Amino acid sequence: MSSVTNNQDIAASVLAKINTRTDAKEASASGDMNSRFLTLLTTQLKNQDPLNPMENAEVTSQLAQMSTVDGIERLNKMFQSFVDGQSAYDSMQAAALVGRGVLVEGRKLTLTESGAVGGFELDAAADSVVLSIKDAAGLEVKQIQLADVKAGSQNFIWDGSAKDGTRAADGAYTVELTALAEGEKVTGRTLEFGPVTSVIRGAAGTDFQVGSLGIFKYDDIKQIL
Repeated sequence: MSSVTNNQDIAASVLAKINTRTDAKEASASGDMNSRFLTLLTTQLKNQDPLNPMENAEVTSQLAQMSTVDGIERLNKMFQSFVDGQSAYDSMQAAALVGRGVLVEGRKLTLTESGAVGGFELDAAADSVVLSIKDAAGLEVKQIQLADVKAGSQNFIWDGSAKDGTRAADGAYTVELTALAEGEKVTGRTLEFGPVTSVIRGAAGTDFQVGSLGIFKYDDIKQIL
């Protein structure tokens, strides 16, 4: 128990020293810049031409330049702090999706004893939508018809019943989408269901591992169920 406590104390001490050195280094860098500028300005004043001295406006202008540079440095540090904080917040939000079901673009539909969850996305509203569920041989097993569907992503549930009244076998199926508005085809795409199993944080942003479907960006997730 004493060893664990000592290790924790050592770690805390090391971290405190590192943080102190970092803060001192940043303060020193800012102080050095101001010191160099003041030294340069003082040298200018000492060596100026007595017959053509620096005007008050010129001195004020140089002081204003120093203040501007210092302000920009502070602003950059504040912005970087904000970016780091936002990144950490986004990661926490992303982690909350682990274990949740989502819909991403895809044609597969997996039927289990509890049924199957799928989805689709429309670029515009449609008067009628037909979802054709097909087996591995490409034969239509079930047809789901919907009316007056709004634009955007939608989800649906298939209870497993086939069009002949029997129960379809559990397994993998595919879905085809047909959408019409006043007889004209509406562009759309089918969506596939999967669970978010992990979050991957990289230099380019946060990615999501969606079961066996693969890795997706946040914008690829059309709906969270």
